[in-house]
Amino acid sequence: MNKKIIISNLSLIFEEKNKILSNINLNIQDSEINCILGPSGCGKTTLLRAIAGFEDVSSGSILKDGVCITNSVENMPVANRNMGMVFQDYALFPNMDVKTNIEFGLKNHSDLEKENRVNYLLDLVNLPEHKNKFPHELSGGEQQRIALIRALAPSPDIILMDEPFSNIDQDIKEELVSDVRDLLKELSITSIIVTHDQNEAFNIADQVAIMNKGVIQQIGTPYDIYHKPANKFVAGFIGLGTFLPVRKVNDNSFEIPLGLLNNERIKNDLTKFENLEMLIRPDDIIHNDSSPKKAVILEKQFRGAEFLYKLLYNNEYSILCYAPSHHNHAIGDSIGIELDIKHYVIFER
Repeated sequence: MNKKIIISNLSLIFEEKNKILSNINLNIQDSEINCILGPSGCGKTTLLRAIAGFEDVSSGSILKDGVCITNSVENMPVANRNMGMVFQDYALFPNMDVKTNIEFGLKNHSDLEKENRVNYLLDLVNLPEHKNKFPHELSGGEQQRIALIRALAPSPDIILMDEPFSNIDQDIKEELVSDVRDLLKELSITSIIVTHDQNEAFNIADQVAIMNKGVIQQIGTPYDIYHKPANKFVAGFIGLGTFLPVRKVNDNSFEIPLGLLNNERIKNDLTKFENLEMLIRPDDIIHNDSSPKKAVILEKQFRGAEFLYKLLYNNEYSILCYAPSHHNHAIGDSIGIELDIKHYVIFER
């Protein structure tokens, strides 16, 4: 697969010594959906704007199809990059109907070409009947779809999306994210999406780049990001979990408060470290009423098919556990638990 975007050692400094991006390296493959994921203020939108050409960089470079579009000396104009942009607020023109909004980027097309393109795109998102409506007459999900196909109308090489689902009601967001992924895959368009929502990123992306404080912490598939976090920040930011201390029994044996670890699954040489801890996800703990290991329920969240229990083990260690919702225990109850870890994730404290 060809590399569509290559970002090398990219840094961006606002004013004096205010480093927003630091040594960013990221390869984006042709036709791939990428997410830049991180907390507010981590620099992800600034990185997207640098790719689009809205920000000058201090060092490093961005290549598109092997051609340099950004470095510390020159910055290819936004209009020449053949990229479409979907902003967080959609930026639809309120005084234009849907048809005119979509046609906005089709400057050098005949009226017939514009009409055909508008009809084709509206059919793609199943909104042909909204052609003559104005933005205020559309729902949030409909506005998002129109903003997306307006960006797609000029047939860009790359589509950039900044928090595209943040204004969507939660009850329709999951379906909308799935629909957008299907559309981007159908069109085989390279996509870069900025979000702070890990569920969005995991549901839509082929590759995820985790950012914090202007630095990329890890790049990988959603599966690897979740199960094989590169450091404690990623482990804490992605999913739910707590950390338990790891104790060395001898040179060949380690344990956590819940029991011994399987030595065959510990691939790294841990004998040289003294202070270690292991990430424990809620799905690493199984609720079993007959288990001799007991933990006390501190908090509970009802999630429909399951409860998320926050537990206290051995009067000291906080852990999380999912349980089917028919196991409806009260706060303060002592319940049986078992350890069922498929991936050992261990860090230095």
